[in-house]
Amino acid sequence: MVAVDLVRERLADAQARLGSSYIPHPIDITVPGAADEVVTHAGRPIDILVNNAGIMDGFLPAAEVDDATWDRVLAVNTTAMMRFCRAAIPLMIRQGHGAIVNVSSEASLRICAGIAYTASKHAVNGITKHIAAIYASAGIRCNAVAPGSVRTNVGGAFKSEVAAHRLNPIMAATVPEAAEPELLARAICFLADDYGAKHINGVILPVDAGWSVV
Repeated sequence: MVAVDLVRERLADAQARLGSSYIPHPIDITVPGAADEVVTHAGRPIDILVNNAGIMDGFLPAAEVDDATWDRVLAVNTTAMMRFCRAAIPLMIRQGHGAIVNVSSEASLRICAGIAYTASKHAVNGITKHIAAIYASAGIRCNAVAPGSVRTNVGGAFKSEVAAHRLNPIMAATVPEAAEPELLARAICFLADDYGAKHINGVILPVDAGWSVV
C-alpha cells in the first residue's frame, strides 16, 4: 500500500503504526506529474485507488472568495483527484479490474461550506459518476463517500461573517456528532471491496449519521 501526504511526519507516524506493508511517499499532489510518479512508485497491479486529500475554504461565499483560495481548493480537491484517476485507469483497464473510491463531502449534497469547497465536491461527484459510466465495461468501479462532520485536522473556521450568520444557526441545529476517521475508513473499504460491493458503481454514499436527510 502506497500512501501519499505533503507532511512527512504524518506519513512516518502511520508507517510506525502499520508496519512494512505501508509505503510512504511524500509529495505535493497538486504538482503536475505527481500522480504519474506515485502510480509508477506503486508498481503493479493497482487494484484500489482512494482519493482522500482535501482542504477547506474558510466558508468564503462568491462575493468574498479570492483567486488564491479558489485555485488551491480546486487544485487539491478536484484536479489532483482527476489526475490520479487518469494515471491509474489505464493500468486497471489492462488488468481487467480496479476500484476507485473518492472522498466527496456533505457539501456536495447541501450548502454547508464556501463556494470553492462546494464547487470542488460537486465536481468530485460528477467525475465519480462519469468514470463509473465510461469504464464499467472494463471492470472498473468508481464510487464516493460523502462524509458529514469528521474529527480530522482539516480547518473549518469561518472567514466570512456573512456565511457564519447564514450557516451557523442551520448547522448548529442539524449537524450530528462528528465521526471518527475510522468510520469513514470502513465505508471506503466496503466500497473498495470487489466482493462485498461488486455491483455498486457510480454511487455517492453519505456517511453522515443521517445529516443529508434532515
